[in-house]
Amino acid sequence: MDTFEDENPFEDASHLPSEASSTSKVALYEPPSGQLSPSSPTSPTRPFPSPGTHRAQQNSYKTEFCCGTDRVLHSGDDVEILITDAQKTSVNASSPYIVYVIRTGNAEARHRYSEFESFRQSLAKLYPTLIIPPIPSKNTIGDYAVKQAKAKEDAAMIARRKRMLQTFLNRVARHPILSNEHVFHRFLDGEVSWTEVLNSPPITLLPKNILKAPSHNPTDQNASPAYSVLANPSAAHPLRNPDQRFLDSEAFTHKFANHVSGPMEKVTRRVIKRWTDYAQDHADLGATLNGFSLNETGGLSGAIEKTGQAADATYMSTTKLLQDLEQNWAEPLHEYAQFASIIKKLLAYRHQKHVQYEMTQDALANKRDSLEELEKSEHEAKRLEEALTRGRVTAPSSPPSQQQSSSTPSSPEIVGEEEEENEPATEHGQANSWPTALPAHPGPNPARRRTRAPGMGLLNALSYTLHGMMDVDPETARRNGITKTRETISQASILTLLEDALHLSTQDLKYSSSTIQADLDRFQRQKVADLREMALNMAQSHREWCKKNLEAWEEAKKEVDAIPDHPNKLPPQSTGGNNAGPHDATPGAGSSGTNRRDSTATINGR
Repeated sequence: MDTFEDENPFEDASHLPSEASSTSKVALYEPPSGQLSPSSPTSPTRPFPSPGTHRAQQNSYKTEFCCGTDRVLHSGDDVEILITDAQKTSVNASSPYIVYVIRTGNAEARHRYSEFESFRQSLAKLYPTLIIPPIPSKNTIGDYAVKQAKAKEDAAMIARRKRMLQTFLNRVARHPILSNEHVFHRFLDGEVSWTEVLNSPPITLLPKNILKAPSHNPTDQNASPAYSVLANPSAAHPLRNPDQRFLDSEAFTHKFANHVSGPMEKVTRRVIKRWTDYAQDHADLGATLNGFSLNETGGLSGAIEKTGQAADATYMSTTKLLQDLEQNWAEPLHEYAQFASIIKKLLAYRHQKHVQYEMTQDALANKRDSLEELEKSEHEAKRLEEALTRGRVTAPSSPPSQQQSSSTPSSPEIVGEEEEENEPATEHGQANSWPTALPAHPGPNPARRRTRAPGMGLLNALSYTLHGMMDVDPETARRNGITKTRETISQASILTLLEDALHLSTQDLKYSSSTIQADLDRFQRQKVADLREMALNMAQSHREWCKKNLEAWEEAKKEVDAIPDHPNKLPPQSTGGNNAGPHDATPGAGSSGTNRRDSTATINGR
């Protein structure tokens, strides 16, 4: 793995000077290697996500554009992709569906949800080492069960999809690599049919198995045939030498996913439900007070009416607070729960590439060991054949009687071999004519078979025949096996393919590790900026809520203060002495000069 040149696309981009290299130890949860200048606070009405700090730098280096949409996205201006409307239509379909109107500069495109889904899936296959932003989830079976036929037309669901699909498009547009993809530009171009895009390159060039294609360019048609030799491991396959950086990233991603999709989303749903009940209670209270004010007259009627109006104002401000919490807190939180699942799949892809590399190493080592064993066997066979050949050359110099004698072999080196060969050679009259090469083994001895067969029963004859069929010369079998194995290696070039596959797997692993790590670092900075903006938006929303409520209730307080005092209200206490009791004041001592009765005296006098 040391000969591979790292081709991390993030490192060469001048718009990302702080990206970590492939050898950095930055994990997903650690602070990024470079400093991210804080973004300015935004109001709750600003579209989510945060713009980030790379847009101006990103556009400064690009001078060549593939199309007009590319020029608009990289024109240097802070272009915001907007979904302006959601329209119901039935064009080219048997049943009606919702299309979302996308505006990018002066261009306008219309796409349904399924086209957004296929677009994202295409990006995930084209860029298997990048974090592709999520799109809103599909309707669940429960939604269809509750809303039945109206599930696709639910206004709240459509509004939520509009916001989250707009966030998805803007995240792709702000990605330093995805924003340059021409498939993305064609998706935003209203003049191009999305069906045509799906049925044209590069999408049609994508392989069926993404693990058996180059990580940097899965659509490469000139990729080496050695990719077909690579294994297809599962994500659960263990590693011998795992990378600690990615083990830390996997552990943190798992913890992050459990926390975001667990306690945080549960608490958020509970808070929104309670704020919803609070708003509804104030709506009911305001209506009741406004109705009650009609039964009274004078200052009391105005004060009750003003109090009801303050309750109505609380209902309206709380409804606005709920909308802000839903858009600027709950939806981004759910989006980051989806991001955690996407990162898990990304790390699983890198894990499979690592397993693929180790399995290719093992396969190549096993094939080399097997070939080495076969070569050793072949060497032994050649040595034995040479010994037999030497014995055959020296055998004719001896008398025929000596050659037929079994007690005096012609060569001490081949005693056993010569004894075995003498019997069939003498039988066929070939004692003095040695062949230059060892003939094929004839199987069981024919003379022995003719001698024993007549006196055998049926079962014994069958058993003898089977044993004869299995009576194969080990030397010949070994030689044939070596020949076949060498022919197989020569024809299929398995060894060469495995060596090429190991080199390609090494390249893919290094590229995947460096690119995934760089995109994780970019995602970490994005996450910090988004969470900061989410917290600021929540604080701003609560501040606006408190401000509106304070104004409404101060107006109500003024009306309440204008109500005349109750006739039985106690006069102000005297400040002359500490021993003066509440009943020491004489009648008529009030500032208005009118006599006031003590309410306790009235009660006691009943």
